Amino acid sequence: MLETDHLFLVPAQVPMLDAIVRGDWPELSRLMGGVDFADDWYHFPEVFAWMHDYLSENPDDGMWWSYLIVHKQDVRLIGTCGYKGAPSIDGEVEIGYEIADAYQNRGLATEAAHALTQFAFSQSGVKKVIAQTLAEENASVHVLRKLGFQFVCTKVDMEEGEIWEWGKIEVRGEK
Repeated sequence: MLETDHLFLVPAQVPMLDAIVRGDWPELSRLMGGVDFADDWYHFPEVFAWMHDYLSENPDDGMWWSYLIVHKQDVRLIGTCGYKGAPSIDGEVEIGYEIADAYQNRGLATEAAHALTQFAFSQSGVKKVIAQTLAEENASVHVLRKLGFQFVCTKVDMEEGEIWEWGKIEVRGEK
């Protein structure tokens, strides 16, 4: 588990993913110590079934996938974040994050993205963290700039269309 000032980032384990896929919110709450749920705490339900199947077959890869974001004070699940797989052979790992609408504009996405970035750089062999956003000025772009990510390039994604890629290279001694 990763912890920030306001958040717990809880690794999504197979039983949790199973509860999410089944929509069994009482079971998910039980597995997470009694959390409540923010409205619209996730936006990509199809990811959970895929992740459930993947982690069932590859349990040692859990730290490089999904985390459930719990707001400490409210004891409420407010979003998801994580990595899109283990680092590449070149030491690059991609992060992603989403926060429920009611919890946006409070710096919580920045906290989660910062925790993911710092955790990645603390792992052996990770040299660069990347993220992708829609190709427009938006809240995610603001988060990444705030964390020192630099614009890398524009790409075309089969599902999203044009996207921007951002990157941050490890700087020794940075906190």
